[in-house]
Amino acid sequence: MEIITRFAPSPTGYIHIGNVRSAIYPYLLARQNNGKLILRIEDTDRARYVEGATELIEDTLKWLGIDWDEGPIVGGPNGPYFQSERKDIYHTWARKLIESGRAYADPTSPEKIDEYRKECNDKKIPFLYRNYRPENPPEWQPGIPLRFKAEPKEYSWHDEVMGDIQTGPEVLDDIILIKKDGYPTYNFAHIVDDYEMGVTHLMRGVEYLSSTPNYLAIYEALNLDRPKIISLPHILAPNGNKKLGKRDGAKSVTEYREDGILPEAMLNYLACLGWNDGTEQEIYTKEELIKSFSIERIQNSGARYDETKLLWMNGQWIRRIFDEQGIDALYERTLGFWPENAKDATDEYKKKVLSIIYDRLKTLSDLREMTAYFFSDPKIDIDMLVNNKFLKKLAESELESLLKTSISKLSNLKTWDADNLQSTLNELLKSTGKKPAELFSLIRIAVSFAPFSPALHLTLDVLGREVSLARLNAVASAI
Repeated sequence: MEIITRFAPSPTGYIHIGNVRSAIYPYLLARQNNGKLILRIEDTDRARYVEGATELIEDTLKWLGIDWDEGPIVGGPNGPYFQSERKDIYHTWARKLIESGRAYADPTSPEKIDEYRKECNDKKIPFLYRNYRPENPPEWQPGIPLRFKAEPKEYSWHDEVMGDIQTGPEVLDDIILIKKDGYPTYNFAHIVDDYEMGVTHLMRGVEYLSSTPNYLAIYEALNLDRPKIISLPHILAPNGNKKLGKRDGAKSVTEYREDGILPEAMLNYLACLGWNDGTEQEIYTKEELIKSFSIERIQNSGARYDETKLLWMNGQWIRRIFDEQGIDALYERTLGFWPENAKDATDEYKKKVLSIIYDRLKTLSDLREMTAYFFSDPKIDIDMLVNNKFLKKLAESELESLLKTSISKLSNLKTWDADNLQSTLNELLKSTGKKPAELFSLIRIAVSFAPFSPALHLTLDVLGREVSLARLNAVASAI
């Protein structure tokens, strides 16, 4: 049997990390089994539709390296792949339910339904619409909602993550299949689409678990085989007490991308957020994820979102790209992340800067703060110098003297390169009797006025003789 999975997002705005994980797992399962991934756009909620959201979804998936076998752009034999273009298909299936007595037109006004609901609240009993069915419903036609006629019974099923589940008849109700505007609800459309598109493995968030008995009733009423059901636990807020939301600090995938998170890191992090292969491995390529993934290893409880872990993983991927693909490959990733004052610098110079700073980056956007002093003279801040924890015990006159001694020694350097600079700095330590934390901090701050920088000899090498000495002289004069 060919395994067919699907990702079916709604184009209602930005795509968050929970959405993306719901795309990653079906992708991995399909690729592992030489199966098929279908991208379907569930755009029947026209009130929430956002222009451009579909393109954002497609672009995000392509950025992550997730390709689909059927869907928008690529086409396929089971289109159309926008639910808004499949209205006639849903109406055809809806009429089958009407003909078998399992669906009815419901002209009841929303105000009347609210009265029924209030009546149940006053009696402190659950509101079930099936207890208020209209006695003589009209013939169904677009403009009138269509409801499923539930036949209360027990249901049991196996969820590939949550295990065996059983529910009683009290959870079944007459849910809406087709809305007043003629578009289907998710409750009905996804069942029709998954069947027509041959989906064998249905992965979606655990929030749909409570509605599953109603879905099973529709499968049964239409005499359809249902796919394997795989409920994905929530991604939780960092404190673990609720489902992750934007208020909990999580950003959209687009925002993470703009902040300089690499697609490899995002794919790696989200795949492992609620899944592991039983080993201690943390860094996975896409190919390794495809090979290692299994439904059985998806955890059945929520996974806490940890942005610190994402940033750590991104730093690991930055270093991995440098180590395995080289400076040119990493530099291509940094375009658009350099500080404004680097716009006139040559590619070769920026590559030199990147080669000594890359292992300190957590995101590519860190370049803006961490490298500005390589492209223009920093503002001299004597307070930063004298209040440094390694220098505040030294008098300003001693700081000036140390700078002048350093300038004199460095000025006599015949060949200005990293090796000779390191040797000269070591000689300065001996001649001045200062600790590395004192002498090196003084020189580092004087040339960068940055809270941190790469190894001093590398920084001086990239800045060059003229710039380095000019900055040291300027600070010595300002003390």
